[in-house]
Amino acid sequence: MRILRARDRVAVPWKNGGGTTREVFVFPPGAGFDDFGWRVSIAQVDRSGPFSLFPGIDRHLAMLKGRVALKIAGRAPLELTPSALSVSFPGDVPAEADVIEGPATDLNLMARRAAFFATMVRRTLHGRQDCITTTLVFPLTPAVVNDVQLDKDDALLADAGETITIAAETECYWIEITNR
Repeated sequence: MRILRARDRVAVPWKNGGGTTREVFVFPPGAGFDDFGWRVSIAQVDRSGPFSLFPGIDRHLAMLKGRVALKIAGRAPLELTPSALSVSFPGDVPAEADVIEGPATDLNLMARRAAFFATMVRRTLHGRQDCITTTLVFPLTPAVVNDVQLDKDDALLADAGETITIAAETECYWIEITNR
C-alpha cells in the first residue's frame, strides 16, 4: 500500500501543450505519455481547447473544481461539474472542453485498452474496504485511511488482496485497474 502525496507532484505540460497535469500515479513507474499502461492525474484547465489524443487509451474524467462543457466527437455535449458523474470515452476520439467556470480541475484515469480495464466511480466509503484489484482511492476531503491522515488531493494505492479502513464516512473516487 502506498500513500501518494499531493505535495510531491510536479506540474508537467499536457501532451498537446495546452495545459498542465500533475501525475498521481503511473504504471509502470517512470513511464511517459507514450508508454504508460495506466495513469491517474489531475489537470488544471485554465482555458477552452482540445484534449490531447491518446490512441489505444480509454479515458475516464471527473471534475474536481469548476465547470466545463465537454464535447466528444459523435456525442451530445456534456456539462461537467464536481457533482456530475464521471465520463468515459476513447482517447483516440477528438474531444474538447469549453471552460464555463474556471479555472477547472479534473481527475483523469487513462488505461491502455489492450492491456488493462479500468473504472472510476464516486462512492461514499466508511470502514473496511477489500481491494479485489489494484485500487486507487482519491478522497474528496481530508480523510484518515489505515490510521494515516490524507490531506486534500492525496491518494492511496492498494494492491489486489489488500484491505483498507476508512475512519469516517468519506466521499471518494474509487479507481480499479485489472489486467486484460
